[in-house]
Formats: sequence, structure tokens, C-alpha cells
Amino acid sequence: MRVLVVEDEADLAAALARALTDEDFAVEVAADGDEGLFHATEIPYDAIVLDVMLPRRDGWDVLRGLRAAGRTTPVIVLTARDAIEDRVRGLDLGADDYLTKPFALDELVARLRALVRRASVHPSPELVSGDVRIDTTTRRVYRAGTEVELTAREYGILQLLARHRGAIVTRTEICDHLYTDDSTLLSNAIDVHVASLRRKLGGELIRTRRGLGYLIDG
Repeated sequence: MRVLVVEDEADLAAALARALTDEDFAVEVAADGDEGLFHATEIPYDAIVLDVMLPRRDGWDVLRGLRAAGRTTPVIVLTARDAIEDRVRGLDLGADDYLTKPFALDELVARLRALVRRASVHPSPELVSGDVRIDTTTRRVYRAGTEVELTAREYGILQLLARHRGAIVTRTEICDHLYTDDSTLLSNAIDVHVASLRRKLGGELIRTRRGLGYLIDG
């Protein structure tokens, strides 16, 4: 899952990026409101972590501009202020969730995963297709009741396809959701990961639509 962190405190931004990367998010950081709004409106992120107190353009203005541009990306707002009016303002402007600083990184990760689930076609924390079961809370995958070890990229592709079950997901969409702009991506990387998933989970699970992309039917 691809996440944008808009935070001007360098130490906090770095800590958030490390923590989210450790949880297999593809993370990009913007250090001010102008940069944050540009990235948020130009790139299809799965979720955005948005600080309120930002240089150039504050978080409220970023949120307002994002929603005015028609972007429905889930947003979790970070602020040092815990006044009810601030929380109401954020929700009224289109925020999906709210965390007050200081906060636990584990809670932020859990809230991000919940936001992404709610925004997907299949919001359940457990995804099932045939004899394959995906527990998105623990990020474990089972086939016929036996756990199957997947790499982070394999799991990311599988979860993306499962959350859009019945719909074709293009190679571009897979890249957009799993890789940052500075990632080194081989031209056949997606094909290699899909081939590995088929070996581990069965050749019929992921179907190819030539020239279009991949999908999971059932």
C-alpha cells in the first residue's frame, strides 16, 4: 500500500517513514503543504497522513484542496491540538480519522490499515478466495488451512487483487500502489511476483487478462 506522509518535522517524518516501511507500506514524504497537495492530487495513494501545522499551506488547506479536486483518498489528520472544534473542523473538511500528538506508531499503523480496508470494495479484515484465506490484520496467508510464506511484494499484490476481487487490476495500478517513485523496478518484476504466487497458491487463483492486467475471480 502506498502512503503519503505530509509532515514538516524532519525527525517525526523520518520516524513515520521508517515505521510504515517496516510494515511494508511504500512511503513518500512531503515537507510542506504545497508539496503535499501536489503529490496528493497527482499520485493515487492508498492513504495520506497529514499534519495540520505545515509551512506554506496548512493541513486544513491541503485537505480542502484535495477534496475540491475530487480526490477521495483516505486521510488521517495529525495535530498537537485536541480541541473538539479542531476535530470537528477536520472531519467537516473531509478527514477520515484523527490522531493527537504524541501518538503510538502501532495505533497509527492500525488506523491506516482500517482506513484502507474501509475504502476498498471488500472491507473485511479477512479475505477468502477458494481455499486461500488472507488475514490482513496479521498479514498471514493460508491455503487449505496451512500457512504459506510470502514475500512483502507477493503479499502486497495478493492483497490488492483480493480487495478488488472480480475486477481487473492493471500493471500500472499495481506499481502505483506498491512502489514509490524512487523505487528500482525491473520491467518483469510484477510478472515474476505473480508467477511465484501461482506456484505457492495454485495456478487458477490469479487470472491474466492479456493487455489489461490481473484479477482474482472468486
